[in-house]
Amino acid sequence: MDLKNKKVLITGGSAGIGKAIIKELVNRGVQDIAVIGRRKEPLEALRTDLSSVNFLTIQGNVAKSDDLEKAVSTISEEWGELDILINNAGVVSAGLLAEQSEEDIINQININVTGLILLTKKALPLLQKSKEGAIMNLSSGFGYIAMPFYSVYAATKAAVGQFSDAMRRELHQYPLHVMTVYPSSTDTDMMTTANTGEMDSPEEVARISVEGLLSKEINVVFGGKEREDSIRMNFLEPRKMDEYAISNFEGMREMAKTHRSM
Repeated sequence: MDLKNKKVLITGGSAGIGKAIIKELVNRGVQDIAVIGRRKEPLEALRTDLSSVNFLTIQGNVAKSDDLEKAVSTISEEWGELDILINNAGVVSAGLLAEQSEEDIINQININVTGLILLTKKALPLLQKSKEGAIMNLSSGFGYIAMPFYSVYAATKAAVGQFSDAMRRELHQYPLHVMTVYPSSTDTDMMTTANTGEMDSPEEVARISVEGLLSKEINVVFGGKEREDSIRMNFLEPRKMDEYAISNFEGMREMAKTHRSM
C-alpha cells in the first residue's frame, strides 16, 4: 500500500498511540488527516506540532452519533473521499464488576465498541470509493486474554476483534483491507493510573502498526512469543489460564485498583 495522497480519519488522535500513529503516517508521506477528539486544546496542538499537515480537526465524542455524523459530513464536504479509517479512541475503567459504576460500564461500551461500529458504518460510503483503502481497529491484549478486574474493558476489546474479522469478510469485494492491532501495556496517558511495570512506547506501537498496514497484516499482536503462547493456551487450555489468573490475582488487583482513564 502506498500511503502518499491517502486521506485518513483517526479517532483519539490528539495523544498517546493515536498521536504517534499520526506522526508515523506523516513520516511516510500522508498529508491529509482528519482527527476526532473530545478536547479542543490537544487538537489545536496537533496543528502546531505538525504544521505541514492538512488537518481537519473535529471536536466530538465518538460515543455520540451526532458527532460522528458531523465528522463524516465534514470530510465529505472538504475532501469528498476517504481512504483509511483508524478507530483508535478508547477508555478504560478497571475494578471488580460488582464495584464498577453503571456510568463507567456504559461509557466503555459506547466509546470502545458502539462508537467504533457506528463511525465505520457512517464512513463506509466514502471508504468504498477508495481504490486502495483500509480500516485499522485498535483492540488490546485483553481482547485476546480476559483477566479479572478488566471484565468490561476486555469484553469491548474482544468485540473489536470480532467486528474487524466480520467486516473484512463482508467487504471482500472492495479494495479495503481490515486489520486489528492488539497492543500490550503502552506508556500513554491511559496507563498513568495503572500500577504496572515495563511498557511499550507509543512510537514503537505506531511504527509496527503502520508497517502491518503496509504489509496488509490481519492482526498485529504485541508481546512477542510469550504473548503468542499465552493466547494459544487461553484458547486451547483455558483452565490453565484460569490457574494463572488465580495465582496472580492479588498482583492484578494492585495493578487495577486505580486504573481509570475515562
